[in-house]
Amino acid sequence: MEDVRPDIQIVIARADNGVIGRDGALPWHLPADLRRFKRLTMAKPMIMGRKTFEGLPGLLPGRRHIVVTRDAAWRAAGAEPVADVAVALAAIAGQPASVIGGAEIAALFDPVATRWELTEVHIQAEGDTSLPYPDPARWTPVAREDHQAEGEHPAFSFVTLERL
Repeated sequence: MEDVRPDIQIVIARADNGVIGRDGALPWHLPADLRRFKRLTMAKPMIMGRKTFEGLPGLLPGRRHIVVTRDAAWRAAGAEPVADVAVALAAIAGQPASVIGGAEIAALFDPVATRWELTEVHIQAEGDTSLPYPDPARWTPVAREDHQAEGEHPAFSFVTLERL
């Protein structure tokens, strides 16, 4: 019997220097990235770490919020706490899902993901959370859409990577 891998995309915005967060939030504001994030994650379970969940502006409509946490007692309204990758995968039951952060959760799901949906923010951001670029020995770019800086919004690129 063929092992069917669920469609798991990692959806992350990352500065050129690897920064993905500062004080529990994004260190930039890119309306186009927020629209893309909504489009990519809508109607799918979202898997995230506890800090990412707590950094959201609230529950995001139209999506399940599966939160990977080591704290077995942790609870929050609208969150489905799970202990690890295996329990998260069991919770999605083969459905397509989006892993939305943070860095540790993205690294944990990298081996089972089918795709990265990156927003490369072309700045050297200051922050307290970083994520290395996905390993080019395992991931290859299949789509790229570049956008110029506009006003206070930095230049950025939407990049889709697929597993080799």
